[in-house]
Amino acid sequence: MCHIEHMLEITIRELHMKTGDWVRKASRAEGIVVLDRRQPVARIIPFTKEERGKSFGERSFVQGFTDLPRIENDSTQYLSEDRGRA
Repeated sequence: MCHIEHMLEITIRELHMKTGDWVRKASRAEGIVVLDRRQPVARIIPFTKEERGKSFGERSFVQGFTDLPRIENDSTQYLSEDRGRA
């Protein structure tokens, strides 16, 4: 692996073997260049904070959401019952 423009370089095979590891590493670095037969073919780059947006907990309700009726049971119960109907 070499540094080109401060990015790691990996082969398609390396990406295939440990995709999750490389994607997580790209999110913490400046990015990763993917090579096919020593030629750059793709770049994995992290999202900026602005591109990521707000986390689920930071989001506000859409207008009218709080006016919806409350569900008395766990929604998974309804889903399970619905799946049982064939």
